[in-house]
Amino acid sequence: MGYAEDDPRDFLRRVVWSLSLGLVWLVSTIGIGTYAGLMVPENGLHTSNIIFYSWMAISLAGLIWVNLRIWKKKFPHG
Repeated sequence: MGYAEDDPRDFLRRVVWSLSLGLVWLVSTIGIGTYAGLMVPENGLHTSNIIFYSWMAISLAGLIWVNLRIWKKKFPHG
């Protein structure tokens, strides 16, 4: 492949990876939270709610870190 074809392919690969990882994180977090009833504390805040929100914050930080690593590499055009 030529140089002109590698740059858009690399950009689209980054976009697809970022979107797919974000959607997987979003669907899994919302799915677990709603299925187990952990998203909305109905009868007060319980330990399970705190564990769920802690896991959500830590996994979100991990997702942001992975996306930063994906987008850290410079493009050859500038």
